[in-house]
Amino acid sequence: MGNIVAIVGRPNVGKSTLFNRLIGERQAIIDNVAGVTRDRQYGSSYWNGKNFTVVDTGGFVLHSEDVFESAIRSQVRIAVEEAAVLIFMVDVTTGITDLDEEVADLLRRSRKPVMLVVNKVDNSQRLFEANEFWGLGFEQTFFLSSLTGSGTGELLDAVVENIAEEISDSDSLPKFAIVGQPNVGKSSLTNALLGEERHIVTEIAGTTRDAIHSHYKKFDMEFVLVDTAGIRKKGKVHENLEFYSVMRAINAIEECDVCLLLIDAQTGMEAQDVSIFRLAQKRHKGIVLLVNKWDLVEKETNTARDFEKAIHERIAPFTDVPVLFISVLDKTRIFKAVEVALGVYAARNQKIKTSELNERLLPIIEKTPPPAHRGKFVKIKYVTQLPLAYPAFAFFCNYPEHVKENYKNFLENQLRRMYNFHGVTILLFFRKK
Repeated sequence: MGNIVAIVGRPNVGKSTLFNRLIGERQAIIDNVAGVTRDRQYGSSYWNGKNFTVVDTGGFVLHSEDVFESAIRSQVRIAVEEAAVLIFMVDVTTGITDLDEEVADLLRRSRKPVMLVVNKVDNSQRLFEANEFWGLGFEQTFFLSSLTGSGTGELLDAVVENIAEEISDSDSLPKFAIVGQPNVGKSSLTNALLGEERHIVTEIAGTTRDAIHSHYKKFDMEFVLVDTAGIRKKGKVHENLEFYSVMRAINAIEECDVCLLLIDAQTGMEAQDVSIFRLAQKRHKGIVLLVNKWDLVEKETNTARDFEKAIHERIAPFTDVPVLFISVLDKTRIFKAVEVALGVYAARNQKIKTSELNERLLPIIEKTPPPAHRGKFVKIKYVTQLPLAYPAFAFFCNYPEHVKENYKNFLENQLRRMYNFHGVTILLFFRKK
């Protein structure tokens, strides 16, 4: 079920503090991408060798002081449906409230792993008071102080026990996911590609299921479409559509190799589009940007070139990404989009021989060596590609910690010049020989 960990609970119990602790301390290790802004709603985390995405449901409710209880309830329902693990947060200083009881009830019925976290337990008196929360009936109950972080390690150990190992099935078909904001044309693109109406909305309340995988085989192209435009009763989510669509996008991104990110030509690339882009970037997925509804744009005032330039400004520094202008309605360039996605998939999976890498890169490094650090000369002796599902390279050198960010960018640009990494993130590691 993907690997989303959702933090739920009443306002002001400390969800955001815990969220920042879970992604914050490790964030620096995970994304050393310059200029990645931290999104307060979801972020990547890593613990005991497993990657997962943490979602702070509190980030989705506006005016948290006068929050509507119904909004919290509907969020908990969506989180229960979409997450692999639920962290239910309560506050020792207020004791068990009616709303806590109600959320507990929803979570107990979910059959999903739930970790009850009693927050603000930072002295022995509060530790004694925290015992009443066992009464909510969750076997996995943790007392912690999200401010000091005591107790976080035990919580994380329990969380990752419920997260699946990442399976890399390199020989199977490419998996593509169509992601984007609500109403941008995801279902229509799926239908246009598969040539059939896939999305029957069932009237059974709460029809849940994982993303549908559709096998596509036409015009000598073969891949699997991970489809997330769900079969569900529409009325259930309208008040939390943004939250719901983000949870869907995260799950789709986790499952795929290449993301086809749909952008509405009439609105341009918005903050939420950039968030989805960054998430795909952090998870090292291939990315193709598709500007849909291009048929509706006034061509006199907007050229494709200006539009693409505006997109590149939003997604910098990672701009080596294909941008296609399509119309799902007129079926313009939608098969071209698939061809490009297959190209990105191939680029992401290419394996470069160590001998070739060293032959081509070492002379360049010799000609333009890394800048010295306090009189210490950094010597890079050897380069090799790491056996990961995405392109990652290890550079062995005498002072790995002194290689500066701008030199890393220089090396990445050399790799992009020599090989086709269009639409693919590249990771560089510097290690001691």
